[in-house]
Formats: sequence, C-alpha cells, structure tokens
Amino acid sequence: MNLEHVFVCGNPALDFAATLRARRSARFEMFVSPDRLNAWYVESGVVDFVSPGQDSDIEEAIAVREAVYRLVTARRLGEPYDDEALTVVNAAARKPAAAPRLTTAGRRTDATPAEALATVARQAVELLSGPDVPLMKECGNPECTRVYIDRSRGMRRQWCGMESCGNKIKAAAYRARKKQAQTATAH
Repeated sequence: MNLEHVFVCGNPALDFAATLRARRSARFEMFVSPDRLNAWYVESGVVDFVSPGQDSDIEEAIAVREAVYRLVTARRLGEPYDDEALTVVNAAARKPAAAPRLTTAGRRTDATPAEALATVARQAVELLSGPDVPLMKECGNPECTRVYIDRSRGMRRQWCGMESCGNKIKAAAYRARKKQAQTATAH
C-alpha cells in the first residue's frame, strides 16, 4: 500500500481531486487518517503547518474533493455543473482560508484543517473559472483518473506523469509488441 502523495497535475486542486486513486477500479483512498490529510496539505505546498485534525476533517475534505472532481470532469467534458457539487465547493471556499504571514525567516502559512480545506476550495474555484480550463486532460492510463494541466508543446502530453503512469504504459506496450513479434516468427 503506497501512501506517498503525488503532485503531477499542475494545480493543487487537481492534485487534491486525485487523492482517490483508480476511481474506476480499485478506488485507493489516500486520506486514511487526519495525519495523512494534513500531510497532503503540507506536502502540496498549500500550507506550511496544519494543526492536528479529526475524523470529521477527513469527511469534509472527501466531500469537497469529490465535488471538485465532479466539477472538473464536467468542465473538461463541456457538460453542465452538478448543483450539489457547486454548493459544496462554494460553501468550502467561503470559509476563512489559510493566511500567510511574514516572519524573520520568510513567508509562513499555518492553518487549521478547515482553513487548509478552504484554501484548496478557493484554488478549485480559480482553476475552474480561469485560463487553464482548456488545458485540462485526463491521464491516458485507463487505470488512472488524474486530471492534469497539459502545458506541453502542442498539448501532446498523454499521462499525468511519466513515473506514475507513462513508463508503465510504455513498458506494457513494448512487452505486447515483443510478444506479438515472437508469436509471428514462431508461425
């Protein structure tokens, strides 16, 4: 069970939505404890520190995450937004967000789990109403359901990340070609 957080989507709100991996099959949940949720907030760079959380913070974060995923999917496919998902994300975005402060060591953002979640919800609002919408693509790996921002030349990127999906798909395609060639020469 790999509990490493991955940040390949090009936007924290998309990386947040990707914390339920393999949505169409295994459905691998990354937010298994308040500590894992808080680790995501810090590792993503959304905040520098999060005060200890509770199970209710996970429930709220998952509700917002699923709403963000539904809105991102609808936007990417050119479909209308789900009203319930809009309500969930907008309600979370209206709450007080994490506020950065200047310290002698530089910028620092400490937050409660609710403030960190509000910050992510606001990032989702900015993403879904901003210039990156036409650049959103779903990973080409059928097992992966990450949506990422494709800033590649000619928008030709096919996978969320080479390490996470691209190499697996390329290696599988190579093995399939090699096996097909061996079968063809055996006949």
